[in-house]
Amino acid sequence: MAYAKVDSVEQRMGRTLSTSEKAVCQALLDDAAIIIDAFNVNAQPDAKKLVSCRMVMRAMASGTASTVPMGATQGSMSGLGYSESWTIGSGGSAGEVYLSRLDKQVLGAGNKIGSYSPVQELAGDPIW
Repeated sequence: MAYAKVDSVEQRMGRTLSTSEKAVCQALLDDAAIIIDAFNVNAQPDAKKLVSCRMVMRAMASGTASTVPMGATQGSMSGLGYSESWTIGSGGSAGEVYLSRLDKQVLGAGNKIGSYSPVQELAGDPIW
């Protein structure tokens, strides 16, 4: 079950997707939902929708010609030598559906520091 619709991705991309792109977009939205649930199933619905769109936009935008891959942290271009090089940040790669560092924060990770001790719970001490 996807958390966003193809229309939401189109709106954010600022263009209408072709029929084949819509099919790819829907498949990527389904993939994004699985990844999001594996990361934090209890995240807010609006956060899941936003992150789903961002993940799919990164994956779809990286396949277009003459563009800098979305999520790139470093890049270079050359002229007549036809050279191009990009570094994708946050552990993903171009064309891949992945969670960026910001996506993880939106989903509620990385905002807290703490630990859990099952022994403390068994002793009757409050955990929080």
